[in-house]
Amino acid sequence: MELALQATGLKKTFTLSAKQQKLEKTKNKKKVAVNGLSFDAYRGEIFGLLGPNGAGKTTTLRMIATLIRPDEGDITVDGLSVVKDPGGVRGRIGFLTSELKLEDFFTPDYLYDFFSELHGVDPKLRAARKKQLFEQFGIDKFAGVKVANLSTGMKQKASLVISVAHDPDIIIFDEPTNGLDVLTAKVVTDFLLELKERGKTVIVSTHIFSLVEKICDRVGIIIDGKMVACDALAAVCDGKSLEDRFFDLYLANETQRGGAAE
Repeated sequence: MELALQATGLKKTFTLSAKQQKLEKTKNKKKVAVNGLSFDAYRGEIFGLLGPNGAGKTTTLRMIATLIRPDEGDITVDGLSVVKDPGGVRGRIGFLTSELKLEDFFTPDYLYDFFSELHGVDPKLRAARKKQLFEQFGIDKFAGVKVANLSTGMKQKASLVISVAHDPDIIIFDEPTNGLDVLTAKVVTDFLLELKERGKTVIVSTHIFSLVEKICDRVGIIIDGKMVACDALAAVCDGKSLEDRFFDLYLANETQRGGAAE
């Protein structure tokens, strides 16, 4: 298998405000969101990052996308370092996250063209690819409608299409089906499988067991910022359902953490 992405020894610590300390129910002013995380992703596979809310999944993806810099460790994307060459990395990835919203005032048509131009996509190629993607996702009928007036599902589909406007080889999705109705969620998951068939590398962060079981070739389970299991899906499950295996690992981690605190 050809290596597409390699994360090594990632660590990221955040300073908590007084309000955040209260919400986290802690007196600690620092939170280690990601702690010594390492994993590989290969060409033509879907790699899942599975974990509960607050486990460090989104922080990991934001480091891959060069939105934040790791305190320790590095990530290479097609051999380029997110620390040493973040600009080069950005040109090779697509990133979709619920934290990044489309501007309400603009239309999907305008935003697709805008981001295509940012990535230097040839105008003729841009037009052909936009037509194909807009028709595939049913955006064509709403291409001239302002984002503010689109449904939640249509906003998600427009965001997805815009995130891959430059046809990147490595695509990163943070909770891609979160909050979507079943029909829109199926359109999105079918597209992820299509990207895999085209030889793309897809990295998906989720807390939904069924999504991982349906689309992922390999999975890494993150708990408290640490990778507690990472392998082919069948190997991680070890004869159990993914849900049962996850809770085995989660309870073992809780027991270990409790013992360390005593």
